[in-house]
Amino acid sequence: MKHRQLVNIIDIGENLYIEFKQRFSSHEKIAKEIIAFANTSGGKIIFGVNDNKSVCGVYSEKETAELIQETCKNFIEPPVEPLLEFLEFDGKEIVILTVEASDNKPHRIQDYEKSLDIRNAQVFVRIADKSVHASKEMIKILQARATQTGLTNYEVGKNEKLVFEYLDEHETITVKQLGELANISRRRASRTLIKLVRAQLLNIHTGNSGEDFFTYAG
Repeated sequence: MKHRQLVNIIDIGENLYIEFKQRFSSHEKIAKEIIAFANTSGGKIIFGVNDNKSVCGVYSEKETAELIQETCKNFIEPPVEPLLEFLEFDGKEIVILTVEASDNKPHRIQDYEKSLDIRNAQVFVRIADKSVHASKEMIKILQARATQTGLTNYEVGKNEKLVFEYLDEHETITVKQLGELANISRRRASRTLIKLVRAQLLNIHTGNSGEDFFTYAG
């Protein structure tokens, strides 16, 4: 990255693809940010820049890089491969970590379980300029996308028709709204919407509040 590019990024501020860190805080906190980017669309974590966009620099490029590499290897499951750049900015050292969108989603905080336990796994996604916990629905969809297990010859039943009718009028629907509309359990409503996403009939989104909602695909 060139000096001018960093100036432009700092000027824009934190967003879906950019996170500023004054310094390396803890393995767990940085792992959360890395996981969120890997599970979403990728992004950059810039160490040595404050949330207010002021450049403070890191104490040590080498130490920061080593902590990042240790986090990616030992605190994230599956591990993430870090891409690091180093830049001098007004005499201060900046470390830039690029996290690519992963083909091996969902990543989670290392829990030393043999497989992902959807009830307890700490999975994060990126929403606007925040890294938030992924819902069970989002985790299941990430799993399906990673294994490319879409649905074909999916039969549309009564509950699915209710979803389409509701979306024709309201544009978005949540698991809770479908449960109330169809008078079914949350689990069944969740399963219905997940199947529609896997069948590429709906898209899933996470709002600023952290709650998922669904829209027509396309």
